[in-house]
Order: sequence, then C-alpha cells, then structure tokens
Amino acid sequence: MPHPATTLQEPGRAVAPHLRRLLDFAEPRADDVCLDVARGPGPLPAALTGLVRRVTAVDAASPPRSPSPLGARNPRTATTTFATGPVRIAVLGDEPPDAVPPSSGAPFEARRLPAGAVRADASALPYRNRSFSLVTTRFALFHLGRPELVLRELLRVCRRDGRVVIADLVRGNTAGTDRDRIERLRDPNHPGTPSIAGLTELIVSAGANVRRLDVFTVERPLEPWLAGASDADAADVIRTELLDEVDGGPRTGAKPRIIGGELWFTQSWAHLAVEPI
Repeated sequence: MPHPATTLQEPGRAVAPHLRRLLDFAEPRADDVCLDVARGPGPLPAALTGLVRRVTAVDAASPPRSPSPLGARNPRTATTTFATGPVRIAVLGDEPPDAVPPSSGAPFEARRLPAGAVRADASALPYRNRSFSLVTTRFALFHLGRPELVLRELLRVCRRDGRVVIADLVRGNTAGTDRDRIERLRDPNHPGTPSIAGLTELIVSAGANVRRLDVFTVERPLEPWLAGASDADAADVIRTELLDEVDGGPRTGAKPRIIGGELWFTQSWAHLAVEPI
C-alpha cells in the first residue's frame, strides 16, 4: 500500500517517517565514518549526526570548486509536505523559499549542515580510496552526471567491509516510461526513472553486489511537489491531466486520487544497500 507520511517526534528532532525508514535501512553504527553525496545540502547528514562517528556532506549540485564550508544558510529551501506535517528539506534548486528559519523548534532536516560540508564533483570525489564505512546518496545518483561514473566513485571511497546506500525513484520492471512524461513536465532535466532491474544491473556492472533492497510506494499531495515545476503553465498541464484521470480520463501513471479535498499522486521509491566486491 502507499505510505502517506506525517512527521514523527523524537527528543530534540522531528523526523519524517520516510527518512526514518531510510535511516533504519542504512543501519548506521556508532563507529561509522560517513559520506553523503547530494544535490545541495540534503537532510541525511543532519539525520546521521549523533548516530555515527563522523559525517562528511558533499554538495555536488553546482560546478565543482575548491572545497569550502557551506556555513551560510541557502536562501532557497524546498518544502515537501507529507500528509498533515510539513517536512522541510534544505536543497538547492528551483523550489520556493521557505520562510521558517532554523531554530530549536524547527524540524532537524531544516537545520544547518554539519561543519565542513564541501562542494565537489560527484564523479571525482576529493577523497582517498576506502575512506568511508558508510556512503549515502538520496535522489541524486541520476542527476549528478553519468550515473555509472558517480556510482564507481561512491564505491571507490567505500571500505571493503562498508556499504553504499542509495535512495532513488524507481519504476517496476514491467512498467513503461510513460510516467517520466509527467516528471519531465515538472522538471525538463529529469533524467528518467530507472527500472528496479536496470538499477541493480548498473550496480553489478560497477563492481558491487546488492545486499538488501527495499521498494515501496509513496503517496503524496500534488501541490507542494508542483511548487518546484519549471513554470506555472507546466504545473497547470500536470494538474489538469491528473484531475482528468481522477474523472476517468487517460492514465498518466501517477495514480492520482482526491484525499480530503486535495489531489494526491504516487511515486515508487527504493533503498538499496550495496557492498563493493
């Protein structure tokens, strides 16, 4: 079944349940030395802080430059809302600004990245071989250049007894690519959604084994997602097509439905735990 999400409260932090699911899947250990490679300052480094020995965050969204701290708060912050609780995720991109500043009462995903975050090229990471016991990337592998090169870099910096944890959109092995049309209306740079088999084949060809796999469907409200559309006209087209489908029109692959007077749609997400060979 789809998993609508709310924000779960933990001492000193508010944790989105799908981020909690990813943390549980990643199995962080107190002695782990972690690297997170993301498009902008994502929520995972902050979530891992305190659970592992050290976290290094790489923002690979921009052209690489000399490593430098990302101390200043990014003025543009995406807001992704699941069910009744907003989960604010600091990212670089075409999302609307978030007016909620970081504070002791803000979700911990919105707080500043750990000190020492750097910008780097995901296909040429500035770290020695086998430097990290846990390497993570969340919704970024196919957006950071050639995924096979990025994946080989993630594996290169991962210890032999470590693991690379990948979170990304996927489609079923028998599903067509029609769903990508909606994604590209919203974001013309959308690289295409890999099939589960295609993603595992990519991992094997890069010299790794898939140790564990978690695939699930997420149901989410449309409007916060459309806030990141390339333009208002594209958002209107998507909205109209999904409403038409609800009324019995052509299928889009997004499986829309009305919940509490709002239009919702679905995505398939996957978590993969990968170990170097």
